[in-house]
Amino acid sequence: MKDLWLTLPLLIPLLSGLLCFFLRRSPFGEKLAVASALAQLGVAVYLIAYVQKEGIQSTALGNWPGPFGIVLVLDTFAALMVFTAALVGLAVTLYSLRGIDPGRKALGYFAFLQIMLFGVQGAFLTGDVFNLYVWLEVMLLSSFVLLTLGGERVQLLGGLKYFALNFLSSLFYLMAVGLLYGLTGSLNLADLHLRLAHVDPAQVSLVAGFFLLALSIKAALFPLFFWLPASYHTPPLPVAAFFAALPTKVAVYALFRLFTVLFHQEPELWHRLILWIAGFTMVTGVLGALAQMEVRRLLSFHIISQIGYMVMGLGLFTPVGIAGGIFYIVHHIFVKAALFLVAGLAQRLLGSFHLEELGGLYRYRPFFALLFIIPALSLAGLPPFSGFFAKLFLVVGGLEIGEYAIVGVALLVGLFTLMSMMKIWREAFWKPLPEERVRLLEGPVPLTMVLGTALLSFVTVFIGLGAGYGFALAEQAARELLDPSAYVAAVLGGAR
Repeated sequence: MKDLWLTLPLLIPLLSGLLCFFLRRSPFGEKLAVASALAQLGVAVYLIAYVQKEGIQSTALGNWPGPFGIVLVLDTFAALMVFTAALVGLAVTLYSLRGIDPGRKALGYFAFLQIMLFGVQGAFLTGDVFNLYVWLEVMLLSSFVLLTLGGERVQLLGGLKYFALNFLSSLFYLMAVGLLYGLTGSLNLADLHLRLAHVDPAQVSLVAGFFLLALSIKAALFPLFFWLPASYHTPPLPVAAFFAALPTKVAVYALFRLFTVLFHQEPELWHRLILWIAGFTMVTGVLGALAQMEVRRLLSFHIISQIGYMVMGLGLFTPVGIAGGIFYIVHHIFVKAALFLVAGLAQRLLGSFHLEELGGLYRYRPFFALLFIIPALSLAGLPPFSGFFAKLFLVVGGLEIGEYAIVGVALLVGLFTLMSMMKIWREAFWKPLPEERVRLLEGPVPLTMVLGTALLSFVTVFIGLGAGYGFALAEQAARELLDPSAYVAAVLGGAR
């Protein structure tokens, strides 16, 4: 029964993705996508409770036990991420029912969305570095299709930039996997944790460098982030929201996994470097956001800035720092997807993403203003929203070990983030709209689009209200990463 539960997060999106493709011209395809998203969320909720009760679980596909076979591993970190992806998947699917045009649906939009979720969940659950590469490639191919579906010129240009840089990172990743296998004869994470202790540290550092380079491109870390704002503003809003939430976080998840379980031997080298990268990523991202007047580009630069906060937790490399980083990842996935979806609602009414052409939303659409202000203040880190606690945990983690410089950068970037969010508020919501355009704000907006947005906006309130429980989960995940003995025992069992 355990084996079935661990494979359900993969089986459900895979099977529904195949069926959705055959039903892509039928209304049943949409209903199936919603049912699949609900089922994935139900399984994800169960898996969080399951790992809390039973501890870390693993299953070997095809009855080939680790370290030789393909294993799926469910620890607290993986369970949290599976749940987060499932909830975002449900919100985006609901929004897409009316937020995606019939032409894209007929080309298989819902099918590729499900296949993308299949890749994301596989990356979170895999127990070896080669299969992580496979899941990243599944994500890359399905995301390229989603980016370019519809064939508009701007989409194709954005999609090519996205694909080219991510393909390059995949090559670096594959080189790292080859080097790692050459050094150890294994690709299983639990087995590698044991074997790397007997390898020359200089050789381990070389491999770690390749992994860091590859995943830095995929995570859009400084200075390798330029592909992200060049591509994330091009697809339809549901796709942009989904991309804003998940693909870069999968790379950040992989960084947390690899640079705790595997590459922990030289924290003064790698984690100090990661801390510097985090600082530069935060600063360049938020400065880029301040310079933008197009909402999607502004929010895209904020993705970069906020990823800096996440890897700051990894760079601190303490239980509180790692836990703060994990809390930040979960919070940011919901917040960023919500902000993109609100931008889509504004564009639906006023026909533009440019701040100069927006206005009047607070007066004429106060509920939409509420859906924006909650994630916006959370992103900026104001209490009692989730972003405040996420930043607080990182600041406490930094102060505990005397990393005052990165703490100062984090606080300063939080101030700049608030300024950029207030710019959107002032221009799109507070500024009066010319009288001849006011009638546009009276137009209808499909209920499912509002429902998908509200689901994500209000989740961030609940994360803030339940920050104690959320941080306890993140702490447990951090403890399992920093002391992977239970992870190793769950995967290898009596194999060693």
